[in-house]
Amino acid sequence: MTVYEENGIYVIEPDLYTDDRGYFLESYSDKYFIEAGLNLNFVQDNISYSKKNVLRGLHFQIENPQGKLIYPIKGEIFDVIVDINKNSNTFGQHYSVSLSEENNLQLWVPDGFAHGFCVTSKEATIVYKCTDFYNPSSEKTIIWDDSELDIKWPNNKYIISDKDKQGKKLSELF
Repeated sequence: MTVYEENGIYVIEPDLYTDDRGYFLESYSDKYFIEAGLNLNFVQDNISYSKKNVLRGLHFQIENPQGKLIYPIKGEIFDVIVDINKNSNTFGQHYSVSLSEENNLQLWVPDGFAHGFCVTSKEATIVYKCTDFYNPSSEKTIIWDDSELDIKWPNNKYIISDKDKQGKKLSELF
């Protein structure tokens, strides 16, 4: 497992073992995360299935902020995180990465970041390992096309939930 870190954002590349039967990979190991300086305690796993062009997010929780380890087990997504920690030097900046079943990359989303993704393949199944429980009364949404964030999403025709369409600009939330 290889762990890449930049400004507190971690991309994890698990070792992949293939043969004529298929493949094996270790999707999570406390050992490697601790070696990388991430001593995490996951309390909840989620699975999300979405069709092509579904865009989810950008979500975060004010209370009970969740750190999330994100990885697709099927398909491909364009994943985005936004620093919402007001005391951070990178407040309001975003990071994006393509995660897929082909590249097997994982993204560690620290608490203090908003998270969203759009599906770029026919469909995608995503696994989230979370460090705190979901708290719907604490959830907030930054509108996906906030011009101040200047996120270069792969296209502009998305399937978005009514709740996510009601998201606010980052500057309206903070």
